Amino acid sequence: MSRFINPFTDWGFKKIFGQEVSKELLIEFLNDLLEGERAICDLQFLNNEQLPEYPEGKGIIYDIFCTTDTGERIIVEMQGSSQRHFRERALYYLSRAIVKQGMQGDGGDYNIKAVYGVFFMNFELRENSKVRIDVILSDRESGKLFSDKLRQIFITLPLFCKEEDECSSDFERWIYVLKNMKTLERMPFKAKKAVFEKLEEIADVSALPPEERDKYENSLRVYNDYVATMEYAEQTSMERGMERGMEKGMEKGMEKGMEKGKKEEQLRIAREMKSKEMDVALISELTKLPVDVIERL
Repeated sequence: MSRFINPFTDWGFKKIFGQEVSKELLIEFLNDLLEGERAICDLQFLNNEQLPEYPEGKGIIYDIFCTTDTGERIIVEMQGSSQRHFRERALYYLSRAIVKQGMQGDGGDYNIKAVYGVFFMNFELRENSKVRIDVILSDRESGKLFSDKLRQIFITLPLFCKEEDECSSDFERWIYVLKNMKTLERMPFKAKKAVFEKLEEIADVSALPPEERDKYENSLRVYNDYVATMEYAEQTSMERGMERGMEKGMEKGMEKGMEKGKKEEQLRIAREMKSKEMDVALISELTKLPVDVIERL
């Protein structure tokens, strides 16, 4: 087993970022993520299970749902595999967090607090080649910010390819550690940022109490089974695709061969007819060959 917790597991991600004892880690990460934009001094974890507002509605369970000391809501998710409508799901999450504020108020003011969504993705979105995508509400023509109440940040971990010594910002150091934590033998960057010492303490598998160790191992087993299932499905899909491609290729080859054989037989018959001095137009009618082809035989 690796030395550090695998953050791609559900339990591991929440252990690192989603509990009071490790709240400092989440605050530091969010401040590095939003450097130059805003600073979070404190935050409070909210109930991550949002029930539907009506019986037929759809509930939500966030990985991490919190509010800052100034009232902004922040949703933080780790998504290990691609989903068909992931962009839309992320937007739905933030929309629900906005609607909940309106329902809690008097319904006439709408002075809502900003909602942030931070989505770690262990896959690539189609038509995207960036590690970090920042989505805001802005005017299409001028690019000027229209409203700061909704903000999405997507972090594509597979596209982050920097080595340890190439990380030049605290944000890049975070991404390097989270992407590689399951294979690290030591915690890097402790000399540059003290929070990584705290991360080393929290994420050390050998330091987990027996009960937490069991929960982590169960979560890790679920994650590994899921990865193995997805890899098998992908491999099977590729093999089936190759088989179908070969079948189609063979069918096409046979069709071409039959067409070639049919044409050669037509030419042979046409030659025999022509050797018996039959009319060229008649030969063309019987063999379906063009007159100019028969004349050249």
